[in-house]
Amino acid sequence: MTSADSTVARMIAERLAAADDHALAELFLERRLSPTANPAAAWHDFFDVAEALLQPDAVAAALSALPRDDLAALAGREPRRTLALTDDDGIALPTVATALDGVSLAPTPASEPRPADPVAAGHAAERAFTTITSLADILIAALSAPLARIGTGALGKADKRRLVEQQIVENPEDADALVRLAAATGLMRGHDRQIHTTSAGADWVRTSTPERWAALARLLRSALPLGLRSGDGGWIDPALWDGAYPLDAAWPDKARGWLEFARLIGLVADGEPPTEPSWARPAREGGEPDPAPLVALLPHEVDNVYLQNDLTAISPGPLSPSLDVRLRRMASRESHAQASTYRFTESSLSRALSAGETARTLRAFLAELSLTGVPQPLDYLIERTAERHGLVRISRDPSTGHTVVSTPDHDLLRTLSVDQALRPLGLVLDGSLLRTRSPRDVAYWALSDARYPVVVLDDDGEVVSLDRHRVADDTSPRQDYADLIARLRDGQGSDADAAWLERELEGAIKDRTTLIVAVDMPDGSVRELTLEPTGLGGGRLRGRDAAADVERTLPIALISAVRRA
Repeated sequence: MTSADSTVARMIAERLAAADDHALAELFLERRLSPTANPAAAWHDFFDVAEALLQPDAVAAALSALPRDDLAALAGREPRRTLALTDDDGIALPTVATALDGVSLAPTPASEPRPADPVAAGHAAERAFTTITSLADILIAALSAPLARIGTGALGKADKRRLVEQQIVENPEDADALVRLAAATGLMRGHDRQIHTTSAGADWVRTSTPERWAALARLLRSALPLGLRSGDGGWIDPALWDGAYPLDAAWPDKARGWLEFARLIGLVADGEPPTEPSWARPAREGGEPDPAPLVALLPHEVDNVYLQNDLTAISPGPLSPSLDVRLRRMASRESHAQASTYRFTESSLSRALSAGETARTLRAFLAELSLTGVPQPLDYLIERTAERHGLVRISRDPSTGHTVVSTPDHDLLRTLSVDQALRPLGLVLDGSLLRTRSPRDVAYWALSDARYPVVVLDDDGEVVSLDRHRVADDTSPRQDYADLIARLRDGQGSDADAAWLERELEGAIKDRTTLIVAVDMPDGSVRELTLEPTGLGGGRLRGRDAAADVERTLPIALISAVRRA
């Protein structure tokens, strides 16, 4: 490290040491530093951090993460964020200036998207409706059973195939795109090898179509990278997205991904460059999304169905989301189209009863929903299922902690004990009941999936409803730099001058660099010696004085300054 580099590193180190913990954490996050991986694991103080941040590859990485306007401001000595890239006067550091040399940087030009023509707007509205309905289906499916993801984080092949077979999406590529959109907007969250619906996603599926679209537009706007946002809280012309990060070689692919998200939601229409439907403008300008112009082009939603004698329900159009969500708690949807078909079975009604419905609430809801009344076969199925529901009971033995499975039907008890589908529970016959070491919820879902009329009792003997919905945390995991920052502050010590001097001496010994050492003499004068340092220890510096051809040992406390010869 040259003398100039050393001076810059010390300036950055002092600035880091003076910053509060929050500012440091934000800087480390923006500079994409890992709190645990090397080289962070080898950092002992802020001097280590400063030198790491000034390395050419670290500077290049920082610049690639800066949007166009920040780069232009940095080159023009008016940085918006220093990110340890400028001196105290806002001038780019030498390594930064070198990296920017020859790069033509201009601020983002003022530009307005071209309005979409009626045909393109119609296609955008149709695409938005398809996205909203398909995305809701994916979120509902993930509430019952998390989706699988592979090592890259992408959706697993089996789940892609299943979503296509269930007519939720047309092809595996659409499934991938919708799951990525859900993850980007916080409606889904990946963890380990699974993808879960978040609580925000669970709430989203219960809202109306206009509310779904408006929420999705807000969430996507909040998720956009800084370089795509405008000063008024919206986003810049999508035609300019491709050039938002000029020094990031991977950015064009990322920009296409964000543009695809906007296209899926109907915020941009087809065209080259992309055009803008009328309903996208308020959100782009930073205002509240207005779904009214979009809704006017969407298929009319219905709030009634036809209940058939064959135990099906036929919706003559897209069913209102709130009604669809509740109907699917008690019936399995067989077809996915504007006219959807739902089928009632003993298993589907049992799930509804376990989730808190009763025969009375089922009949009341279906009577209000149906244009044809409640057919006798369906009414009979509800009655029979309700009567059988709870024939198998799961409770806990407080004396042993074991889960207990009981039923007054002795033949059914024997059937349970030999059912191969229940073998993983390890059921053991104990008189008139069965015992298992599995938790109550695990036993319940195993018996429910095997289509037994089962309920769970709490410790007071009351029936409780179990929700199979597995909801992920809404918040994105953030890097936790608390331990790293605490270690750096401890390593820095209280005497920065002494720490920096010792660091420079150690570096000179390692690099075999000749130093000019300023020594405070007892009479108050300062004497400069040219030394080839050879060792450091016990508070003393050892080195060869080339001019006098002697070995000298100097107390570090008397050294006021050093510079390279």
